[in-house]
Amino acid sequence: MTTPAGWYPDPENSALMRWWDGERWTEQRQNSEQPVQPVPSGLLDKKRGLFSGKKDLETENKQLREALERIGVGERDRLARDVADLRLTLAQARSELALARTEVIETREAAILQEVGIYRYRHPLDDAAAYKGELARLNEQIKAAVKAGTAVLGATAWMVNGSQREGARMVKDFSKLMLRAYNNEADALIRSMRPYTLDTAVQRLEKSRATIVKLGKTMQIHVTDGYHSLRVRELELTADYLAKVAEEKEREREERARLREEEIARREIEREQERLRKEETHYRNALEAMRANGDEAAVAAAEAKLAEIEGALSGLADRAANVRAGYVYVISNFGAFGERMVKIGMTRRLEPLDRVRELGDASVPFRYDVHALIFSNDAVSLENDLHQALADERVNLVNPRREFFYATPQRVRELLEKFQGDLLTFVDDPEALEWHQSNHARSQLQV
Repeated sequence: MTTPAGWYPDPENSALMRWWDGERWTEQRQNSEQPVQPVPSGLLDKKRGLFSGKKDLETENKQLREALERIGVGERDRLARDVADLRLTLAQARSELALARTEVIETREAAILQEVGIYRYRHPLDDAAAYKGELARLNEQIKAAVKAGTAVLGATAWMVNGSQREGARMVKDFSKLMLRAYNNEADALIRSMRPYTLDTAVQRLEKSRATIVKLGKTMQIHVTDGYHSLRVRELELTADYLAKVAEEKEREREERARLREEEIARREIEREQERLRKEETHYRNALEAMRANGDEAAVAAAEAKLAEIEGALSGLADRAANVRAGYVYVISNFGAFGERMVKIGMTRRLEPLDRVRELGDASVPFRYDVHALIFSNDAVSLENDLHQALADERVNLVNPRREFFYATPQRVRELLEKFQGDLLTFVDDPEALEWHQSNHARSQLQV
């Protein structure tokens, strides 16, 4: 039923009237001039229900707010406790991580190599054979310590089932087991030893010893200081031995290369001497015939040629006798090493370019460019002077036999003029023909 618009008495307060406009009620004071219209009973009951429901809702809302407030305080306290617990757990985790980092031993060779320095011998000896002999003597001492029972010790009063004898047997068995684990770790470190991993190997062996002490704490089992020192010394001697072997192999390789170069130069000189002697014999025989024919002009030309041949033979004899004579070469490889690197070496070859061509074999991507070839009766000293002047720019500071330097050809030219005087020829800018051709071909492929 639709309630008509009009004034209606307030069901709860007779001094008030309420106006119904068809959509909502408006409260007003009762006016005697305004007619009082009866309120339908259904509407009156409805109004009572609405107003009583509002009060109930307000009460319920208040109660809910109070309950939420109580719940919120408890939740905040719980969250605060959880946050505090999490912070404590995080602090403990960080502390454990810091402790673990102090115990972790870096074993990755790539990481170790980034910090490796020039190897320092712990026990300097003359050669690899001396190290091998010292290692053999040390191995005898290690075996003797194990046989004498001084490698690992444990509790002497340990009892099992009331029997000290059974306790001693148990301690002995566990001691053997611990020693075997320790020796296995040491042997593995020996087999995988690299000179630059020595410090890491010693740390790992010490960590293994500490682990044995921890595991054998109940029975007081531990590797003795004397035995541990023997095995650490074995690690050091092994590293020294490997470094000395590598050093000797490199020296032998360089010496073989030098001797091979000397042999090639010697054979070249002998072949050239043989060729010149044949030519000399030919001209001497021809000279006799020219003199018999009275051809003075031909005789003079033949005598001049003979004098030239004799001079060449004399020069070759001097070259053969003077091992310090030869050519100093200055070369670069722009495509392989860039513009700020040169190689300065020396060769006794009669044709020094043959040596340069050998250096530019398949071991480098491009051929070398020649900046200078300087002949000197003391090429050894000239080469050494250049190397000393560029010592700070040397690429390989460990192996001085690697003759590469961080320098431009112009820098070497200045030094040559200082040591040698005026140069007949010197090429400042590398041609780098193959490199330029390769770049051009690559650009064409990308089009």
